[in-house]
Amino acid sequence: MGSIPHWNGVAFRIWAPHARAAAVIGTFNNWYPGDYMMESENNGCWYLDIPKAKPGDEYLFRLYTDQGELTRLDPYAQEVTSSKGNCIVHDAQFDWEGDNFHLPAWNHLVIYELHVGTFSMTDNESGTGTFKGILNNLDHLKKLGVNALEIMPVAEFAGERSWGYNPSQIFSVETSYGGPRAFKRFIRKAHQEGFAIILDVVYNHFGPQDLDLWQFDGWSENGKGGIYFYNDWRAHTPWGETRPDYSNNMVRKYIYDNAEMWLNEYHVDGLRFDSTQLMRTVDGKEKNKLPEAWIMMQWINGDITKDHPGKIVIAEDMQNNAWLTKDIEHGGAGFGSQWDCNFLNPIRDAVTTSSDHKRSMKDVARAISFRYNSDAFERVIFSESHDSVSNDRSRIPWEIDNPDPTGWHAQKRSTLAAALVFTTPGVPMIFQGQEFLESSKFMDDIPLNWDKDKSFSGIVNLYRDLIHLRLNKNGTSNGLKGQSVNVFHKNEIRKVIAFHRWDRGGAGDDTVVVANFLHEPQYNYKIGFPHPGKWKLLFNSDWNGYGRDFSNHPSMDVFASESRKHGFKYSAEITIGPYSVIILSRYD
Repeated sequence: MGSIPHWNGVAFRIWAPHARAAAVIGTFNNWYPGDYMMESENNGCWYLDIPKAKPGDEYLFRLYTDQGELTRLDPYAQEVTSSKGNCIVHDAQFDWEGDNFHLPAWNHLVIYELHVGTFSMTDNESGTGTFKGILNNLDHLKKLGVNALEIMPVAEFAGERSWGYNPSQIFSVETSYGGPRAFKRFIRKAHQEGFAIILDVVYNHFGPQDLDLWQFDGWSENGKGGIYFYNDWRAHTPWGETRPDYSNNMVRKYIYDNAEMWLNEYHVDGLRFDSTQLMRTVDGKEKNKLPEAWIMMQWINGDITKDHPGKIVIAEDMQNNAWLTKDIEHGGAGFGSQWDCNFLNPIRDAVTTSSDHKRSMKDVARAISFRYNSDAFERVIFSESHDSVSNDRSRIPWEIDNPDPTGWHAQKRSTLAAALVFTTPGVPMIFQGQEFLESSKFMDDIPLNWDKDKSFSGIVNLYRDLIHLRLNKNGTSNGLKGQSVNVFHKNEIRKVIAFHRWDRGGAGDDTVVVANFLHEPQYNYKIGFPHPGKWKLLFNSDWNGYGRDFSNHPSMDVFASESRKHGFKYSAEITIGPYSVIILSRYD
């Protein structure tokens, strides 16, 4: 479908079942509609081969319908001049320089979510960030230690500023970000530097602005969207009546082809489906299901698993639905992982609540222990994402202390949440700027304040150290990559929680994490340990190297001796600072 360059011209194909005739117009015929009439393939599609056309030419389709003559952008166009402009015959050939990048195992992933338009300093006429701008800050991300970048949607949208969740042309790459070749150059360089790329895609609705798909070939029912959309009550979404008609084979193929394009032609390492809840249901209510959407997701995920082994597809559903990540053969949707509200909400509540006595260690324990099905890595865990720091919510430091979002309370409790992200079983993710205490609400016209990277370099180092421990960079914390967790202690009075993480167990593997949710330090606090002997202190979030106002309470290595505590035969006393986390590892 679309425009297909070949050795002797360009072939064009379009789906417009209600058109009486169709033509291709473009720079190759001075936009005259009568030169290149298309032939019907008797299946709703129209086809024409134009020897004179070549990559770089601009074009549009002219449809002759009962509603008059309609000029349309190509739904499959891989390049456009703008969301209101013309299509460009795209040459997909690109020198990948031998790119053969492989996504790390999912228990080795640390994801950094970013928005192209605001992550980097503005470096183009539109005033938005670009793919090139991200490359200028790769050193920061490399030092931080993340190894996967989740990119918010880059499909062409209306205007030059957007979150990206209003795609006008899902096969085209946003022009203001640099377009398709710049995106490929960015991915190639990211892979060379060791970063996987996971791309957000939006299939729960299209547009609604600058949407040529709307009543594409003139036909519609009930005044709704025509061939690409439901034309009854199922069309309704929070963003307009533009839900794709998943019951239509051609629409399902349109979405399937788009997912395959990103994996094949752009070498992305995974996809994150936006709001699957509003794909599988009309309004989030299980009684209003769309089973055809579930079947489509199974088709896409099944073929990705078969044809792209190692790639990851993540669902954003946020409805605690384990069926999304169950195997297709057992009726599941076949996603590899899903964003997890069972971690996000309790942890945010625990650190943003102003009164210590209202912090629930029971809820924190559930958040740490929860999993979908039997695999801890079927969930992506985070304390900030683009959704949770926008609209009616703000960044965690601001919610903790909005008069002083860079003060002691904001620093201590936001990093307490971060430490739990990197020590809890799951795929950890942080949102851009979180690592240097960005406190501004996320908006598509406010770039990150990169000055904070220097003024809060200690917080950046705290995140870096946590990421290095999560990835077992020093060979002392392999348990943080394992499936297993045992929350063996929760104290609702003193607001302390402790848990054991392990993979295979043993020295450098067994890890104990202790978190203090109280504004006071805990001195000589006795906790159980699963094994006797020395436990080496790997991390203390109260260290004043992370923050000048941090207390630097003297946490240190401990020796667990035989004395029963918390279900273990062994125990030791620890000291932990206020609103702090310490991580200890079994030492040989």
